Amino acid sequence: PAAMLRALRRRWDAYKYRFVPWLALNLRRKRRTLRYVPKSSQDKIISDEDVFETLLKIFKALFINDFSRQAHILALLPEIKCKYLELLTVEQKRSEVNSCNHQSQHVFSAEEVLFNTLGFSIARDRSSLVSAGTGVFVTRGFVPKGMVVSMYPGTVYRKHEPIFFQSLGNPFIFRCIDGVLIDGNDKGLSRSVYRSCSRRDQLGPFQMSDESWLTAALQNPLAVGQYVNNCSHEKAANVCYQEFDVPGCFPVELKQYLPNIVYSHDIESHPRCVVLVTLRDIQQGEELFSNYYTVVS
Repeated sequence: PAAMLRALRRRWDAYKYRFVPWLALNLRRKRRTLRYVPKSSQDKIISDEDVFETLLKIFKALFINDFSRQAHILALLPEIKCKYLELLTVEQKRSEVNSCNHQSQHVFSAEEVLFNTLGFSIARDRSSLVSAGTGVFVTRGFVPKGMVVSMYPGTVYRKHEPIFFQSLGNPFIFRCIDGVLIDGNDKGLSRSVYRSCSRRDQLGPFQMSDESWLTAALQNPLAVGQYVNNCSHEKAANVCYQEFDVPGCFPVELKQYLPNIVYSHDIESHPRCVVLVTLRDIQQGEELFSNYYTVVS
């Protein structure tokens, strides 16, 4: 019985920060762990423009690294094909200098592309917190303060959309300031719903979202934010969640790297993403920690 109670306590400790009634009852007692936001418009560590530019930078690098697989997409986009060919030429020259291979483009892993582009790489591993399960670590390089270091993947649910069955026993439900929910669970019903919505929205060769975060082979190496553990008294938060609505001008060829998809197909709005932004400089080997929730006062 004692072992069962301890196991239940561990599960509750991991889940309670996402449980709204618990939050309502503990606001006053847990002030030190809350981040108060006077207005939703002030819930920005960095500007949306900085988030946009960072995502464009890494997504373009991933696109160019996997250029041979993109031929069917570029065939439909002749107006931008030349731009990517010019960028590819630069990358090929660098590869030729490094490998003396003049015949083929060197293809890096997604983690290598992240390191070569933003100066760091991240990966999931066993958390440094006892009984916390999986965590996310900076495996190479250095992440400066104010940098997008990860993304929270999952299906995006607007208010009043059905999520009851997906939420049962699910510690990966993230609640945005405006009530929008993101289900970052990569297993069970949540996994099936995401895949269904993603394939529903595909337009010919153009994928509107990334399914690879549901697997061990990530196409977007940033899409591990759902495994970032909550801070504790011993481990202070070093990253913070920030909501980002993908603008309409986002390049259609790069949407294949967005790890989010809306549940309802008929909603005319900008897709919601949540990124994790560093609150301080983070060194190689450090684990990422954040608060699981934001309170608007």
